[in-house]
Amino acid sequence: MTDYAVIDFETTGLSPAMGARPTEIAVVRVREGEIVDRFQSLMNPGVRIPADIEAFTGITNAMVRRAPPVVQVMAQAAEFAGGDPIVAHNAAFDRKFWQASTASLYSHQPSPFVCSLLLSRRLFPQAPNHKLATLVRALGLPAAGRYHRALADAECTAHLFVRLQQEVAHRFELNSVSCDLLLKLQAANRNQLDRCVQRYVEAMSAAC
Repeated sequence: MTDYAVIDFETTGLSPAMGARPTEIAVVRVREGEIVDRFQSLMNPGVRIPADIEAFTGITNAMVRRAPPVVQVMAQAAEFAGGDPIVAHNAAFDRKFWQASTASLYSHQPSPFVCSLLLSRRLFPQAPNHKLATLVRALGLPAAGRYHRALADAECTAHLFVRLQQEVAHRFELNSVSCDLLLKLQAANRNQLDRCVQRYVEAMSAAC
């Protein structure tokens, strides 16, 4: 993967199906392993942020009161991300909010989501845990800003994902690492990674 968008949400709760709404999003664009652009915005969720979420993220009701509405911010975020693959740490969480907030904006197939959390579990099973902050410290990756704010977390995820791609390329002696391969690896049992890569390489060779 050479071009992709890394996203991170802060929200009022765990699921849009349960009434939770986004309060902040960041999108970090990566090209050939380097961060080349950033988008970040608070947004007015239209619902109250619970006190425990305010304490967790540092985003208060006063901060979002004058922020632009969700639909406006998400239209900008979707345009900024473009049609490239999307990366997130715990993508199952971010994908729910992305899809709920951009469903009316897409007239084509949504971008695939790649999960740095799942890939980290497959590739670094020895890590103490697979929280973003733990992995950043364990792997000696750059960190800036407060965790649980969208831009800081998106940038940390971008650095982590570059490291994950390097690990895949080195471990399996690959010249390039595609989105399709990463999707297969994140879905595979970690004891079957070698076989997963072998099948992928065989399929690519047969298609040429």
